[in-house]
This record gives sequence, C-alpha cells and structure tokens, in this order.
Amino acid sequence: MTISNQEREFFVELGTRIAQLRKSRNVTQVQLAEALNVSQQTFQAYEVGRRRIPVSALPVVAHTLSVSLEELFGETEPTTTMPRKRGPVPRWQQQIEAIAQLPKTQQRFVAQMIDTVLAQQARQSV
Repeated sequence: MTISNQEREFFVELGTRIAQLRKSRNVTQVQLAEALNVSQQTFQAYEVGRRRIPVSALPVVAHTLSVSLEELFGETEPTTTMPRKRGPVPRWQQQIEAIAQLPKTQQRFVAQMIDTVLAQQARQSV
C-alpha cells in the first residue's frame, strides 16, 4: 500500500515531535521501544518517519512520555468540534495551569502547601 506525501509528512512530523518530547523528558529510544515491545531500530524508524507508528502504539507513547494524545499530535488548542465553555476561565484553573509550568521542585512545594491547608481544614471540620 502506497502512502501519500501528506501522510508521509504527517508521520515525519509526528516522529519529530515524539523525539523532541522524549528528549525533553530524558527518555531513551530503548525505553520507549521496550514499552512498545519493538526493537530500538524500529522505534528509531518511527521517529524519523521511515515507518508508520501504529495507532495502537500512540497511547503507550503518550503515557510513557506523560503527555496527552493531543500534545503528542501537536494540538495546543481545543478542537472546534469540542464544546467550549463560555465565560472567563476561573482563577483557580489559571493558577493550576501556571503551577504546571513551574519546575518540578516548585510544583512539589506548592503541592505540599495545598496538602497542609487541606489537612488543617479537615481537622477543623471534625
């Protein structure tokens, strides 16, 4: 079965994105290949777009890289087919999104602070 230029371009871009995400998360090709139960050479072929990565492998790749499928596909905005909530984003949601951009050590610190406040509230409620 032949592949169109558009399909080839899609798989090259997907492979490039996977490689970038993999490197930014310090995951090796070997680790991802093992998660997919394929050889490192096969996984390398996925990354350069020489082979098409199976659709069934994409959730495993996303999970291993700790990203959503949308992020794996390079979707940064919600698709137009999804219903959009009207009105401004609540402040707490903006804060959560800002926290997600912090370095992991600062994220842990914020999580500890939240845990402390919630624990104090639970004790007061009893």
